This record gives sequence, C-alpha cells and structure tokens, in this order.
Amino acid sequence: MDLENQGLEEYSDFKDRNKITNGRLQEIRFWVTIMKEHAQFIALGLPCDQTALIAEAESFVKQFGALEEKVKKAKVIDPELLRKIIAAVKALIAFQRGVLLLLIQCKVRASIFPLFVDHITREAVHFLELLEKPLQPLSTIQEILKRAVFWLRQMKEHIEFIIHLLDPSERSLITQAEALLEVFRNLLETARDLESMSESDPRFFNAAVRFIFEVNDRTNELRDFKATAHELVVLCRVLSTIPDPLLTDHVRREADKFLKELEEFKSVTNVCKSLQASQ
Repeated sequence: MDLENQGLEEYSDFKDRNKITNGRLQEIRFWVTIMKEHAQFIALGLPCDQTALIAEAESFVKQFGALEEKVKKAKVIDPELLRKIIAAVKALIAFQRGVLLLLIQCKVRASIFPLFVDHITREAVHFLELLEKPLQPLSTIQEILKRAVFWLRQMKEHIEFIIHLLDPSERSLITQAEALLEVFRNLLETARDLESMSESDPRFFNAAVRFIFEVNDRTNELRDFKATAHELVVLCRVLSTIPDPLLTDHVRREADKFLKELEEFKSVTNVCKSLQASQ
C-alpha cells in the first residue's frame, strides 16, 4: 500500500472513530436529560403524603442535573464519569421499579399511571444497555427492526398518555390522537412481525426497507402533533391534567430522537438495497 492510500485509510478510520465518539457523547447527553425529567415527573405525580418517595425522586433530579452539567461540558466521556452515570441509572431503575411495585399493589395511589412508570423504566434500561456496550451504528435489518419495535412502543404509549390527560371536552384533539394511536398500534404490530421474520437472516428484506420509510413519515406526523400539543399547553389553550409543559416538550424531543435514528436506519437500508442491486 502506498503512503497516500495509507494516509487516506488512517484519516477515514480517524473520522469513523471521531463520529462514534461524538455520537456516544450526544447519546449520553440526550438520555441523561431524559432521566432527570423522568425523576421530575415521578416527584410531581406522587401524593403529597409520600414525603420520603418525593424526596428520593427529587434527589435523582439533582443527581442527574449535576451529571447533565458535566456531560454538557465534556468533550469525551471518561471512564470515571461513565461509571458515575451507570451507577446513577441503575439506582434510578431500582427506584422506579420500587415505585411501580407500590402502585400495582395499591400501596400508593398516585396521579401517575403504572404503565407510565413502566414506560420510563424501559427507557432507563435501554439507556443502561447503551452505556454498558460500545456504541456502534446499527448495521443489519434485524437490529434496525428491534430498535424500531422499542421506539414504536414508546411512541404508541405517548399517544395513550396524552389521550388520558386531555379533558373530555377536547374532542377534536382526542379524535386526532386516537387516529394516530390506531396508526402506531398497527405499525408496532407490523414491526414485531418483521423483526420475527428477520431472524431468518435474509440477504435483503425489501418489505422491511419500505416499512422503515413508512414509519418515518408517520413519526413526522406524530412529532408535529406533539409540537402542537406542547404549544397549546404552554399558551394555556388546552384543557388537560398535564402537570407541566415539560411533559409535552419531553415527548416531542423523544419523537425527534426517533426521527434522527430513523434517518440512520434509512441510510443503512439504502446500502442494503445497493448491495442487493449489485448481486
């Protein structure tokens, strides 16, 4: 190999490593903020007599708030900071599961749904899995479909939560949300079916490729609905039991995160189509 080509390969490797490092940093920044807000929502939803649980939730808000400041300033996630984040996420998962247990056994009656606590715990487990393994781009249809199942379930549940928080008089918004809910229920079931089929390890899977593009279009529609809902809440132009505008902003940001990942999925599926065409 001549020196020029070797230099180009080394530069390409450096760019790939740099992209992965930056991607990991951005991923951690996103999820640390999300974890902080999850703790805030629990603190807001617990009954006022549960002072110990509220204090524990607020301690997680402070802990993740401090971590949020650190990762915002960080250029890389050093091993010590990574250990602290992992420990905090594990502790938050244990706390959320404890709260869920109290709710489903009717030992605490709160204004947060048990499914909501399960929902945010699922996201914390997802974050922990990302932290405990090297960040690598998803490279197969099966990996992409597995991630799509995760996000589609979260998106579906966001719609369900919004419907239950809207005042019954908000018929137009509820109708819009119910239409989106039907779409995302169907997308989730299809994603589960395709994920199962992908276990046959196909060389190409054009139906799944088409599906990813469909999911992208429908998620854009959902994100726009969430953005509108957030604006209405901020302006006090909607009747609801939404405890804080942060909640609608939170679910909109998660839709944006899914859309960002879908862009990566689409680039991978395009490569898969190119490979198929060349064979």
